[in-house]
Amino acid sequence: MISPRRIPASAAPIDLDVRVDRLGLVLEPNGDPSEAGGILNPAAARAPGGELLLYPRCVQQGNVSRVGTVRTRALDKGFETQREAFALEPEAEYELRPHPGYGCEDPRVTYVPVLKAYVMTYTAFGPLGPRIAVALSEDAYRWERLGLIGFDGAGVSIGDDKDAAFFPEPVLSPSGVKSLAFYHRPMLHLSAVDGRAAIPMIERMPFEDRESIRIGYVPLDAVLRDRQNLLEVTESTLVMSPDAQWGSIKIGGGTPPVRIEEGWMSLFHGVDAIKSSRGKPKLRYSSGIVVHDLERPDRILYRSPAPIFEPLDDRERVGVVDNVVFPTGIDPRPDLGERVFDVYYGMGDYCIGGARMTLA
Repeated sequence: MISPRRIPASAAPIDLDVRVDRLGLVLEPNGDPSEAGGILNPAAARAPGGELLLYPRCVQQGNVSRVGTVRTRALDKGFETQREAFALEPEAEYELRPHPGYGCEDPRVTYVPVLKAYVMTYTAFGPLGPRIAVALSEDAYRWERLGLIGFDGAGVSIGDDKDAAFFPEPVLSPSGVKSLAFYHRPMLHLSAVDGRAAIPMIERMPFEDRESIRIGYVPLDAVLRDRQNLLEVTESTLVMSPDAQWGSIKIGGGTPPVRIEEGWMSLFHGVDAIKSSRGKPKLRYSSGIVVHDLERPDRILYRSPAPIFEPLDDRERVGVVDNVVFPTGIDPRPDLGERVFDVYYGMGDYCIGGARMTLA
């Protein structure tokens, strides 16, 4: 049983019993040059016809990334997959640069009924570095770029930012404005340059100054007038920071939130420093769950006091980056139970695994 932690005075305490069962390998590189560097970190969504689509990051040599589209079906044992056309390839100026390491990375997809559209957030890696970009689709196959999210109206310094994922329904911002909300994780420049080398300096920083999860808010009325306003953030608030129990180096969003009885639930990732056999610290990516208040998601009702999902399998412990489980896609499975979810995640920054999460 996982006990509650960091319960604000305004929130009713909750307790969750969480079980996670690995379902095995979903996708690995198939020999195509577009996947030479890995196929990983997929978004997940159900298309209007009910078919499950994964949107993995496909990495070619030189660290050039595209967003794929893969029809996926979970079988009794294993998965059935079929690759379709790319959802996004690097074309916009904010996705391109002359030297290696650019493109469209780590998407998350949320269906937002009030917009009658799927909203894809992804990391656009271009001349400015990593920035949050948005694309929309009505059929989950054809995507139209909106552009980069801007934080000018939110009083947040503009810089490297990642791990964005929208909530599916309008909520209230801290100032009481009905809004569409999304996770994001502003990055420290020192960790963006060399994450391992930055560990000693990060460990000397207060937890709230380390890379943390924020929620950005876009007024709903403005978006209903013009979808382009989805890029104009008016508020951003810190909701979770690293702490000493786990995820002490940094934390960031994982899957988009889904509604459960207690509130908005999602998986997030936390990064810890571990000692290697050579004595130099290495990073380990694990995962936990967070539950937000349904109306005011800046109020945290529950946060995993320990990881529910850690790198254990060989593909998770050894990869392009060792010791990584990185959840990015979640698929509710009402056919298996009211509180059953399939989770799709990056394994070792190289391939994709599946897991089934059950809340008692």
